[in-house]
Amino acid sequence: MPKIPPIPPTPPRSVEILAFPSVQLLDVAGPLQVFATANELAPAGAAPPYAPRVIARADAAVVSSSGLGLATLPLPAAAAPVHTLIVAGGPGVQAAAADAALVAWLAAHAAVAGRVVSVCTGAFLLASAGLLDGRRATTHWRWCETLARRFPAVRVESDPIFVRDGATWTSAGVTAGIDLALALVEQDLGRAAALAVARQLVVFLKRPGGQAQFSATLASQHADAGFEPLHAWMRAHLDRDLSVPALSAKAGMSERSFLRRYRGATGTTPARMVERLRVEGACRLLSDTRQPLKRIASRCGFGSEETMRRSFLRVLRTGPRDWRERFPG
Repeated sequence: MPKIPPIPPTPPRSVEILAFPSVQLLDVAGPLQVFATANELAPAGAAPPYAPRVIARADAAVVSSSGLGLATLPLPAAAAPVHTLIVAGGPGVQAAAADAALVAWLAAHAAVAGRVVSVCTGAFLLASAGLLDGRRATTHWRWCETLARRFPAVRVESDPIFVRDGATWTSAGVTAGIDLALALVEQDLGRAAALAVARQLVVFLKRPGGQAQFSATLASQHADAGFEPLHAWMRAHLDRDLSVPALSAKAGMSERSFLRRYRGATGTTPARMVERLRVEGACRLLSDTRQPLKRIASRCGFGSEETMRRSFLRVLRTGPRDWRERFPG
């Protein structure tokens, strides 16, 4: 009887994280730890699922923006295949994007990568290499407008914490890189493996990619200080009439003047801010209480449970019931 040849072990998936001077430390360390933990949790006797490494130009001394130096490996040959190529972000990303040789290497290397990923402002480096043209992408909320203006061929989405467009993944600021890395592990190894990594790291398995990057309260705090008393009143009276006539009267302005000044100060409309504040208030009640959805919808000014559900889908890309299950108090 002929012997059946043994099945060779699956080689680890190569993961390269591109760093540069003044890189954001957590953009590198967060995803790196996710893949390292996946290796630690591999079944006994099994090959580790990942072979992660941090790479940089050989002539670059990589010191992160927080002052911690990183030990890096030289850039591999541009034609050398890689399973997952991750580009970190940080204050040094604009200088990196201005490095023609690095950008050319990135464009060539991405062509032989199974997945191309950016964390935070690493999206600027991908965009500089033309890797986001015609694609949906995101970055840190503070830089979304700049990314869209500088690279009009990129379809920038400012709300999601990460976006997948085919084999190209981009994420929002800093800790969102961990969410994205967990999503990559889930794609590779399954939900159970990703859940095990999340539990080990004491983080949520995966915030949904469409979850808003930052709260409406935080957004309102970046507005003109003259509107902060109004925003505080709105947060305390979500069940009141928060229409433009009511808000403009509360602010002591004509409706036309109020709309113009409000948009200029906040970058959004009163209606959208009201919706986000109401969704945020409902999220707190969903997590902190066991009140029925109908009662929460009334307390937060939605009028009906169905209206609240539609607002949740617009703002968070998930429904109230799913939110309560995912983020119990």
